[in-house]
Parts: sequence; C-alpha cells; structure tokens
Amino acid sequence: MNVSSLNDKIPNNVNLSSDRRLQRALESWQPSFLDWWGDMGPEGFQEDRIYLRTAISVEKGGWANFDYVKMPDYRWGIFLAPQESGRTIGFGDRIGQQVWDKVPGDFRKELRRIIVTQGDTEPASVEQQRLLGKTAPSLYDMRNLFQVNVEEGRHLWAMVYLLHSYFGRDGREEADDMLTRRSGNEDTPRILSTFNKPIEDWLSFFCFAMFTDRDGKYQLASLAESGFDPLARTAQFMLTEEAHHLFVGETGLRRIVARTAQLMQEDPNEDARNAGGIPIDIIQKYINEWYSSSLDLFGGEDSSNAASYFAQGLKGRYKESSDRYDDHVALEGVYGVEKPVDGKITTEEVPLRRAMNLVLRDAYTKDCERALALWNKTLAEYSIDQRLSLPSDRFNRQQGLYEGMPYAPDGNLLSQADFDARRGEYLPTQADYDYVQSLMVPCCELGEFANWIAPPSRGINDQPLGFLYVDFDRQVRA
Repeated sequence: MNVSSLNDKIPNNVNLSSDRRLQRALESWQPSFLDWWGDMGPEGFQEDRIYLRTAISVEKGGWANFDYVKMPDYRWGIFLAPQESGRTIGFGDRIGQQVWDKVPGDFRKELRRIIVTQGDTEPASVEQQRLLGKTAPSLYDMRNLFQVNVEEGRHLWAMVYLLHSYFGRDGREEADDMLTRRSGNEDTPRILSTFNKPIEDWLSFFCFAMFTDRDGKYQLASLAESGFDPLARTAQFMLTEEAHHLFVGETGLRRIVARTAQLMQEDPNEDARNAGGIPIDIIQKYINEWYSSSLDLFGGEDSSNAASYFAQGLKGRYKESSDRYDDHVALEGVYGVEKPVDGKITTEEVPLRRAMNLVLRDAYTKDCERALALWNKTLAEYSIDQRLSLPSDRFNRQQGLYEGMPYAPDGNLLSQADFDARRGEYLPTQADYDYVQSLMVPCCELGEFANWIAPPSRGINDQPLGFLYVDFDRQVRA
C-alpha cells in the first residue's frame, strides 16, 4: 500500500483513485456513514481521545498503528489481503478453476445475499453496544469496547466497497439500506434476530463478543475460501481484526469467572452476591442465552442452500484450503445429523454438502468448549466445585431442526408447560438482569477495575494496566 492511499479521503489498498466513478460513489456514501456513526455509535464519547489501533497495512508484521484518536476521526478504510497469483477455487464442483475477479452472472443474487447479510451484522453490533461505555468497568475495558466498535464500522466499509464495486445500482441501494435498518427496531430491524437483541450490561457484551463474534469468525473463515476473490481477500483481512474481538469476549468472561470464584472463596457460604459479584448460576444462564442464539446464525442443520453455496464455490468450510479435509469435493460423503422424530432423537446420515452449516457449527462448538475448559480450570484453581457448560444444541433454538421445541439445556425434551415453569432456571430472568445491571457502575480511574471483574494479566500493546487508555475531553466533561 502506498502512502497516498493511506492519506486519501478513504484510506485503501485497492487503488480506489483509479476508478473515479467508484471513488465518487463511496465518497458520497461516507457522510451518511458518519451521520449514522454520530447517531448510533458510542453515546457520550465522541469528543474523547481513545487509544486505538488503526489499520495501515495488510502485511502480517506491523499492520496496525496505535495512537490516540477521536472516534469520528478514525480512519475507516478499505483493505483487502494481498492477491494470490494463480489462486484457484479449492472446493466444490469448480475445484481447480481460476477464481473470479468479477461476479459471475449465475451467482449474482447469491453473492449479494451473502455480502448483505454479513455486512448488516457490522453496524448492528455497534447499535447494540452504544450505551455500554457509560458503565465500563475500567478504562482498559472501555478502550476495548471502542476498538471493537470502530472495527465493526470498518468491516461495514469492507462490505459496502464490495456492493458498490461489483453490484451496481442494486449494491448501492443495499449499502444505503444498511444505514437505515436499526437493531431492535420493530419497523426496520436488522436481518438476523441475534443482532436485534438488547445488550445492556457488560456480561451480555462479553457473551456477545465470545459467542456471537465467534460465529463471525467462522462465517468469515468460510468466506475467505470463496471463489469470488475480492470477497475472499476482504474476509481474510477482517479475520485479522476479528481476533481481538474474540479475545475481548473470551478473556472478559474468564476475568468475571475469576473474580466470582475469588469472592466465593472469601465468603463462608460461597455466595458471590454477598460481596457484589456475579454468581455462577447467572453466568451460566447468560451463556445459555447467547450460545443458543449464536447457534441460530449458522442456519439449518440440513440445508440445500448450504449445499449449493459449497458446490458453486461461494462458501467453503472452516480452513477448507488446509489439510483438515481429505475430500474437497464432498460429493460422496455423508454427515450424521441428529433429528427429532416423534419425540425421539434419531441420527440420519445426510449428504455431506447439505450438512455444511452443521460442519461449520461443529468446529465453532469445539472452539467454544476449549474456552469453557479454561474458565472451569479457573474455578478449580479457586477450589470451587461448580462448573460451567454449553447447553445442548437443541436448547432455546429459533432456527433449524429444533426451532421452538421445549428442550432443556441437558438436551432432554420437556413438555411446554414444564419448560415454561423452569425457564427461569435456564435463561436469565428479569431479576437476574436487574441484579447484573445494579453492578454496572462505571470505574474510570487509572488502573482501577470494578469489583465484579478481575484485572487482565497485561495491558494493550504492552502498555501497563494503569495506562491512560481513554483521554476524556475536559471541556465536554465539565
């Protein structure tokens, strides 16, 4: 990337200035984006200087720069991973064929749908989290929240570039609609239901970053294999930034678990509430809520759309191009899918291509289980007997084979009446939300952390925990 690209009105490594029509279209969209950010971005912190990383390259070493930035001045840009010379499609019916630099006419509708659905999640999460800065448990956590927010904004730019560049008028209209929809709005909601859920406390935020952003990791990884090369290269670089989002969620929850365990150990009745901590049972219910909702984002377990996307070379498996799989055509294989039949679970072998959503989801679940093992290790280190777990993939589902069925977290089918009677054991109640909300008191002193969460092991970019991660505008605060 040359210096002039970084200093352009829209920083980029796609030689945007060579296509004046596209450049003008994106520069015309930019004010609408900034208006949306002003209305729906983090409320109350737009004049403060935040210690943020900004993408300046797509190279593995030194791709980002850390400095103080006011969020409206953040250099949102368009960055694609370097083009791989001679790259071919790595899976499906077109395996071995040259990747596409333009949208094939036969797949135009499908690719637009994929890009719009992915793109819509990016501003949605910013909207969901816009009030959390006001109750941040530390400057460290506040800074991490804002880093996630500005990078979700940049990911929106990535998808909008693809829509403007490759889908003509339809793409421009779709890009405009992304700034019109609003998370949780009854009239113009976001496309996916998980991105319409309220996030009103930091336990919800960490669960979102752990479970929902992790779904994003696997969706982006599958798109990084796409035969549509601009989409693949876009997703590849987005994954570089996404890693920090997952770090925020996973370590945030581990820090909550650690502090809860410490408070339980100190209390004669092992009750974290007595010292203002978040009890294990509430943490478990939040996990149940966000994990089950995030499973819905993978789509149906047995899906003809998933089979078509794989066959056409649009969307591969997680790390498809690696040696994880012996067969990249997947025309002959089968995959075991558990299905409910007359109140019982039967395992049916379905054609592998039709099970691609489930294949991706199973890789996601293993990743989540790895994180829970670390949290449970923390509980064991404090001699706490309780353990956290993922609920069954049948529990609380709003999509797929188990949609609307009253399965308990252990996977057993209940009557609807029994499920309704025990719902408060499985999912957060209003009292649970109220209790967690009562703990959400901002902690903005250097190096200090709210009582309900442990400090991290180290700071961002090798800075100390007492570093000034957020430099508040004194005139605004006055």
